Amino acid sequence: MKYFLLFIKLFFFFIVLHLFLSSCSKDKTLTGIDLELFELSKESTNFSYYKNSSEILAKSSGSGHPQPFLKTRYNQIAATQLSSSGKINPAAQFPEGSLIVKELYDASNKLERYAVLYKKSMDDNADANGWVWGYLNANGTVAVSASKKGESCISCHSQSDNIDYMLMNKYFP
Repeated sequence: MKYFLLFIKLFFFFIVLHLFLSSCSKDKTLTGIDLELFELSKESTNFSYYKNSSEILAKSSGSGHPQPFLKTRYNQIAATQLSSSGKINPAAQFPEGSLIVKELYDASNKLERYAVLYKKSMDDNADANGWVWGYLNANGTVAVSASKKGESCISCHSQSDNIDYMLMNKYFP
């Protein structure tokens, strides 16, 4: 009987441990708007790159992203707010449908994550300015869901000298 009770206790311990560990995973499967943002982010044709260059840049000292390298691209709608040199126009207000994708790379230049801004003001996940914020892993999981409405991003992106949440001109003049 003593071994049976020990077995039962261990059995329940491992069930609780499994449930705890599986619920602590912060990277979740893509669904809904997160899946939409991921699919949009993977597409790379018909995009313009910041400063007209698809080179990977070392992140700036002001970046809150843990990855050391990045490149930023704009869909055709967002690109209407770029100058001929590929920088964001000083008075830019990105129109509905604008998609800005910051590709974040690890130290070996492997794509690790997408930080996405999508101007989709009618979406339930849009913030007060109409932006849907996505933070998605390149492996197809969610780092931070768009349902959070950029709550962990807006404080940095609201710095002075930003243009409609964009900081590229400030940190990559």
